[in-house]
Amino acid sequence: MEFGRKKSPPIRSLIGEGTVVNGPVRFTDGLRIDGEVQGDVLAASEGATLVVISDKAKVTGMVKAAHVIINGMVMGPVESGTLLELQPSARVTGNVRYELLEMHPGALIDGELRPLKNAAKPALKLAASNEH
Repeated sequence: MEFGRKKSPPIRSLIGEGTVVNGPVRFTDGLRIDGEVQGDVLAASEGATLVVISDKAKVTGMVKAAHVIINGMVMGPVESGTLLELQPSARVTGNVRYELLEMHPGALIDGELRPLKNAAKPALKLAASNEH
């Protein structure tokens, strides 16, 4: 486990490879998608939720959860309340909003990246900076 990360909720639901779901999907705790969803994928609560979109998966619609891991294709907006992880095979076409962002080389976004909080504090602080 990496420092500063909370334990992820358990993955209790799976949309398997070869499965196509039409319409919105609401979930609690964790959801893994290996198939295709044609509709929004939305966490049912504001608490600790996790959605994993594998390299085989495709979502056409909004994706919204606390922790979002994308390694497949999303065609629609993405919103992550705590951490958004874009793995090397991630392909996102849509605007992306996040609290924290981890983006690996190879991941592509065709849309706008915006942090959730537009506070007066700077969005980026350099580790080598001596300013407080």
